[in-house]
Amino acid sequence: MRALRWFAALASVVAMAGCTGGNKSGSAPAPSTTVDAALAAQVPAPIRSAGVLIVATDPIYEPSEFKPDGKNVAGFDVDLFNAVAGKLGLRTQWKTVGFDDIISGVRAGTYQVGVSSFTVRKDREGQVTMVSYFTAGTQWASRPDALVDPDSACGKKVAVQSSTVQVTQLEAASKACTDGAKPAIQIDQFLAQADATAAVSSGKDDAMLADSPVCGYAVKQAKGALTLVGKIYQPTRYGYVLSKDQPDFGAAVARALRQLMAEGTYGEILDRWGVSSGGISDPAINP
Repeated sequence: MRALRWFAALASVVAMAGCTGGNKSGSAPAPSTTVDAALAAQVPAPIRSAGVLIVATDPIYEPSEFKPDGKNVAGFDVDLFNAVAGKLGLRTQWKTVGFDDIISGVRAGTYQVGVSSFTVRKDREGQVTMVSYFTAGTQWASRPDALVDPDSACGKKVAVQSSTVQVTQLEAASKACTDGAKPAIQIDQFLAQADATAAVSSGKDDAMLADSPVCGYAVKQAKGALTLVGKIYQPTRYGYVLSKDQPDFGAAVARALRQLMAEGTYGEILDRWGVSSGGISDPAINP
């Protein structure tokens, strides 16, 4: 009975993201959204009792997740997941974590969720539960005065963020070059997308590629120093990372996304960040 009264009270509350402190964490306010008591009931008891979701992110990937003021996380990933948490009656506590350490941290229970532009892949689905919420492809960019054709990049020096699907794509393209007796692509990897962008803007590298919303945002911020080249290709889904032993929690997250879509909040958030072209209508568990 105590839990039932708690959920009834939550249903009339406007949920907002909580603030966190310290150099390793940050926070951003959630768009206002009413709590859904039925969905809140599906949250694992320890998380529901605490009222807080510990969310791991690597905030170096504009406009998905980054720290514009050096302290607090922001981006469309952040706004959207804060709204999801609000539907579940939870606040969020964002922790800055290296990208390669997020999945292992979720598996170990250090974090309840990983939100960091993870592409949905079978190898990841074998380790964690993934809930799709967005779609992105790969896009190239170069300087307007030194355009690079993505289909003829052999011998070019190309900037890319490490541990992304684009590294794999470049490795395959480089092999195709050498198999055809052409010079290999020089793959210049960076921990932060901003550094990859700067390498091209400065002339150090010839071109870059990244997820389409990231590349488009980088070009917009470059104010004419960069331009998009080629077409978006190999679209894939982004997914939230949750523990593999919490399928009901994953189902609740997917349903929360559908509610946000139905009420218009999902579209408003994507529009605000200029990434509405990546919106989906069918969030799913391990798609």
